[in-house]
Amino acid sequence: MPRISRKNAERAVKKKSPASATVTNGAHDFLSFDHQQRTRIIYGPGASLRIGELSHELAFRRVLLVTDAGIVRAGHAGKIRASLESKKIDVVLFDGVRENPTTEDVDACVAVARMRKVDAVIGLGGGSSMDTAKGCNFILTNGGRMRDYWGISKASRPMLPFIAIPTTAGTGSECQSFALIADEVTHQKMACGDFKAAAKIAILDPFLTISQPDRVTACTGLDAISHAIETAVTLKRSAVSSMYSREAFKLCFQNFPLVLANPRDVESRGKMLLGAALAGAAIEASMLGAAHSTANPLTSCKGIIHGHAVGIMLPHVIRFNSADATSRKIYIELAGLVDASSKASIGKAKRRINSEPLAEGFSRLLVKSGMPVRLRDCGVGRSDLPGFARSASKQWTAAFNPRPLALKDFIALYTAAF
Repeated sequence: MPRISRKNAERAVKKKSPASATVTNGAHDFLSFDHQQRTRIIYGPGASLRIGELSHELAFRRVLLVTDAGIVRAGHAGKIRASLESKKIDVVLFDGVRENPTTEDVDACVAVARMRKVDAVIGLGGGSSMDTAKGCNFILTNGGRMRDYWGISKASRPMLPFIAIPTTAGTGSECQSFALIADEVTHQKMACGDFKAAAKIAILDPFLTISQPDRVTACTGLDAISHAIETAVTLKRSAVSSMYSREAFKLCFQNFPLVLANPRDVESRGKMLLGAALAGAAIEASMLGAAHSTANPLTSCKGIIHGHAVGIMLPHVIRFNSADATSRKIYIELAGLVDASSKASIGKAKRRINSEPLAEGFSRLLVKSGMPVRLRDCGVGRSDLPGFARSASKQWTAAFNPRPLALKDFIALYTAAF
């Protein structure tokens, strides 16, 4: 992750111009912000079949379609290709995307793109496809290596137009300008961000999410909900990001159990997909926090799927952050957004008093998804915890957590989750 200290991060979000001031609105102390929505969002069942006409409108001639073998087998890539070719647009397919893409994956994608001289990039799949597509775009247009773009705004030249078509309701990468790429040798994850990398268009088609395996649905859904909850309390939150966070939370928290119960429920799938995209927009505006910084070592060291790792850690982070009065109020407000008459209700009476119902409610979703809720049940040993804590303390997202964490706090979080 970019090497930004907590002190510098706090300075960045608290710095005020003469015209700016903190505005109190209910539970929120909003700081000044500068927000620009860079991605056009097109939503609806079957919307992905518009890719041909949209690409034609943008005068694409030869596009790089970045996806994975599973998406090809599911038939989604073939339909996208057919739509593009119906408008006389050449399609160059790269279907070598792997989960948690590395610099090697990006280099392989770049080699294909350079050989065929593409003029646009389309990412089709989950977050890994989006990250690979964005990473390729960085190097294809600006040269060098992914490490050169580790951080923010390090691309000096324009990038190719990018269209994102998610097939999972999880990362929200379609609404973010960051590519998360791991170094092939060190396994260090590098967040490479630049506004030029953001998608021109994100096409949200719930039909594409029906083919997901149940475990992918569960892990990506937990990830989307965690994004909504974490972005709501970060140091960078704003009035705009908070609107995204709240709407994303309502959509995802209420519809996640429905999708688990009936994977072919297109309406609930669509609401999850839209919620994940809005949560991605919230991340773009306000970043993430300690749940993601503690989850990353679990994925890189123990292979625990990212959404599952975040799902294990988030309830404990909610309890930790609740010592901060403002965060506690926001958590209580989030709990209050869930319709008390819905099956996803998380406790009408208790939620008015403290944030525990939110932590408990999220834990119940983890149980409902059928995945272990304790680290000890995931191949983690108690002796692993100090190393995880040291790694988590160096993660960029920890700098934006509303309550500062020392090494002992990270150890306490892992111990609670153990």
